Amino acid sequence: MNVKYDILLRNGYLVDFSSNFEGKADIGIKDGFICEIAEELNADLAREAFDLHGAMVMPGIIDTHVHASAWLGGGAGHKMLARAGVTSALDMSGPGESVFSLAKTYGVGVNLATIEYVRPHHTVDNENPGEAEIGVLVDKVMEHGSLGIKLLGGHYPLTPEATERCISIAAKKKSYVAFHAGTSNTGSNINGLLEAISLAGNNPLHLAHINAYCRGTINPYMEETEMAVKALTTHSNIISEAYLSPLNGTSAEIIDGVPGSLVTCRCLQTGGFAATEKGMEEAILAGWAQINYPYAGETILVTGEEARDYWRQRGTDVSVSFAVNPAEPRVRLASAKRQNGKFVVDCISTDGGGIPRNVIIPMGLALVSLGAISLKEFVQKTSYNPAQMLGLLNKGAVSAGKDADITVIDREKREALMTIVNGRLIMHKGYVCGAGGRIITTAAGEDYVRSIGLEPLVINMSDSAFANHQALIE
Repeated sequence: MNVKYDILLRNGYLVDFSSNFEGKADIGIKDGFICEIAEELNADLAREAFDLHGAMVMPGIIDTHVHASAWLGGGAGHKMLARAGVTSALDMSGPGESVFSLAKTYGVGVNLATIEYVRPHHTVDNENPGEAEIGVLVDKVMEHGSLGIKLLGGHYPLTPEATERCISIAAKKKSYVAFHAGTSNTGSNINGLLEAISLAGNNPLHLAHINAYCRGTINPYMEETEMAVKALTTHSNIISEAYLSPLNGTSAEIIDGVPGSLVTCRCLQTGGFAATEKGMEEAILAGWAQINYPYAGETILVTGEEARDYWRQRGTDVSVSFAVNPAEPRVRLASAKRQNGKFVVDCISTDGGGIPRNVIIPMGLALVSLGAISLKEFVQKTSYNPAQMLGLLNKGAVSAGKDADITVIDREKREALMTIVNGRLIMHKGYVCGAGGRIITTAAGEDYVRSIGLEPLVINMSDSAFANHQALIE
């Protein structure tokens, strides 16, 4: 047989933002790329053909905020991402060495990038590192395969001056820099968001999970939401994402009798519990604090005595989730637009991966049903914009010559049916069948990634919408 296609997707309903196409189409895949799209292609020319019976086909989902390190998320994140229809993702804190080690063991084919956390007494000496120390850290993590750095201000804050230095140095070194807002002067709230934008000046900054700053801790949450919308609209150097889950994710670790993370302290207080070790235990038993628990190769949420015992067995160093995200800000931030019709918040993310809230498809399509966004806009915010954001210029679109990264969705059930990465099927009807995966890195980290036995996918940060956000919003 003369094989023209490695994989042929037949009778799908293709939705592609880049080409402004929505309708029935067959898609031929060969050698890792999309080679042909037509209303009907010959299945006899395919090594493997799938009749999709009208299921939705879109460019592969790219999640711009996940966790897949031993510190947060763990190896289970790879399987969980594939089952959620995600083809590429950005791990948002590292440590990079842990991310890469787990990818070698647990990889299922998903493309994965990482950035390294900046945490006092861990990756920097204290809360006020100087230019030299920050510069050494940025150089080191990029040479070791990471795209750049993540400021964990809401959890483990630096001084405002050190935070500003980190953002400025990252810009000079053409490094990625993301920020969970908050410094020693503010917290993970609307004031922290506004301070973050001010500290960035004119430098590029990825301001993470905008919804996390609109929980009503300073002002009524919808007032905070409109403040966030206004601030993002008037600062074109800030790229952003927001997630749709009611659940957050943070650390349950207790240090010297209190939670080590300031976010965890706030979440306990929001639920009426003391920000202490005893308060955490009471919150777990009451069901307010939901412990991230390994089960059948993935992560689930548990409460009560089982959760308390696991938390104790692990020396309290586990992840925990709280239902602290109000619905209205999540909807508003996902759908808010600028005067020119472009989105205020660029992407829909999950802050998931190994944290069990990979809900881009079910909750994103709920917004479509609600009429808050269209199907093409769903594709724009979950694939096209994220691809531009990370400089993955051959992804985020279904057209001839593009990478064959594709997500197939059952719209009625609002779940992923198939996940295809680089022309390989890695998930089919819930069964994860992929292996390996590529590490998204820059030229600075390419040799290192190869040296540890992983395959690099090299991007140029200068090509990304992170470096030139104006191009994405004009």
